[in-house]
Amino acid sequence: MTMDETIKRINELYHKSQAEGLTDEEKSEQKELRQKYIESVRGNLRGQLENMSIQRPDGTIEKVKKVK
Repeated sequence: MTMDETIKRINELYHKSQAEGLTDEEKSEQKELRQKYIESVRGNLRGQLENMSIQRPDGTIEKVKKVK
């Protein structure tokens, strides 16, 4: 399932929950899809930050470091 399909399904389940409610199976699916989406966003952000550099006032360029 692509991320666009995942987002579409999350939205479908949300609208159904507002209109008529969800079954236990649908609630479980919604939870899993939301977790998958959150992990994807975190991974994308982490990747962007790891490739980022900071230019200091003295002109030096420094790669962003991982904080543990």
